[in-house]
Amino acid sequence: MHDIQNETDSRGIEIEEVGISALRYPLYFEDGHLRQEGIAEIEVTVRLQRDRRGTHMSRMVALAHDHLRRFDPRRLPNILKIGVDLLDAPAIAVTIDVSLSTTTIAPASGQESCRVHDVRFEGRWDDGDTTVNTSVTTEVTSLCPCSKAISDYGAHNQRSRVKLSVIGHGDNPYPLGVQEAVRLLEGCASAPVVPLVKRPDERVLTMQAYDHPMFVEDMARDVSRACRERGLVHAVSARNLESIHSHDAVARVSG
Repeated sequence: MHDIQNETDSRGIEIEEVGISALRYPLYFEDGHLRQEGIAEIEVTVRLQRDRRGTHMSRMVALAHDHLRRFDPRRLPNILKIGVDLLDAPAIAVTIDVSLSTTTIAPASGQESCRVHDVRFEGRWDDGDTTVNTSVTTEVTSLCPCSKAISDYGAHNQRSRVKLSVIGHGDNPYPLGVQEAVRLLEGCASAPVVPLVKRPDERVLTMQAYDHPMFVEDMARDVSRACRERGLVHAVSARNLESIHSHDAVARVSG
């Protein structure tokens, strides 16, 4: 059959990105520490040469089926190289959004529960240069230092959503694993968020937050400092879902 997509285009305009988006597909994640199944949302795009009329989008689905159903982020540079060869493109970008869970132990009762984190992998191969951006978003507890300082007793606290993005390259595409990223974010908060707590756990977590007050600025800076100490190229975004204000508090920093 005649392949219209392979026709020559005379307009001479390169397309920076073209491909498929919102492909929901089963995925088995394994990075050497965390192993679990889920449903991912996948985007695959390529840079389309100025003389090509179209790209081969069915091959993008085939790439996901053959190489992303069992996904190890450490292999993403190799998958990108397979993609550019398969699609005959000078550049390719693959984005994978998936929810992954880690086990949480309540601090007093020892009850076990699971916390779910939003994880995104963004890989790009461009003329031989490979970058992989791993983003982990999780929830923590923050307690306001100002509220604590000015109140006769108590202090307002809230859940906070903190996102950490770390850039890796072809020789080291995954410098910070998902589990380690979650631990780093929890360590820079007033207290963790624990799904299953008994009254003794609630007491511990409440006092832990009170003993470790954090502005949104403090959390963003502490996460960034921890990344700088590890030599990581990173970006941090923190959002406090404020409990006594009608607005959220946000802070962003990169390094």
